[in-house]
Amino acid sequence: MCTPSVENRSNFPIMLSFEETVRNRRSFRGFLPDPVPDDTIREVLEDAQRAPSNCNTQPWSTHIASGDKLKELSAVLHKNYDAGVFTPDFTFDMNEYYGCYAERQRAQAAAYYAALNASRDDRAARDKAVGYNFSFFNGPHVALLFMPSFGDNVRVAGDIGMYGQTFLLSLTARGVGGIPQTSLGFFAGAIREVLGISNEFKMLFGISFGYPDETAPGNRVRMGRDPISSSVTFHK
Repeated sequence: MCTPSVENRSNFPIMLSFEETVRNRRSFRGFLPDPVPDDTIREVLEDAQRAPSNCNTQPWSTHIASGDKLKELSAVLHKNYDAGVFTPDFTFDMNEYYGCYAERQRAQAAAYYAALNASRDDRAARDKAVGYNFSFFNGPHVALLFMPSFGDNVRVAGDIGMYGQTFLLSLTARGVGGIPQTSLGFFAGAIREVLGISNEFKMLFGISFGYPDETAPGNRVRMGRDPISSSVTFHK
């Protein structure tokens, strides 16, 4: 990934092309503490605002936490995780994956834990690895994506996914890294309480972001993609 040097971050001169942006985007699990300039964050949000949505409903409600509020959130998430207190708005069970989907999930998990030297029988190391999620992988910012509830929520969740991808691509184009985190949604209720968000809005996932720390063990993992022949069928 094309990442600006420390001294040039405030005036990053390179805007990646569309192809470079798409192919350089990946999930970073380790960030430097340097904050992303407010102007850059606003530009990313302006890009994400252009995401498509069903009937142009634009159902996203995004909350950006940084600084002291980020530290407060992290403390609450760690406390609730350690106590086993989960308040998700939507269910999630990896045991429901099957076939090639389960294989891909297991391969990603194995690669990540191997990079952290967290063997399957090392419970302490595994718990520490999970805990990085609730420290936002040391990122200086997190975007928390909330949505109103309509029907079975499938369509609106799709809209939030398109918003999130646009957000991630805009970060990448500017030399900033991000990672979408389903795990943050496990504490939707606690996050709403800390940020003073109405129960009307449900949390789908969050995106931790910042300048990538290329030395972080979690960033050694680069997962590939299957060829398009595995997922695309042409009809003529």
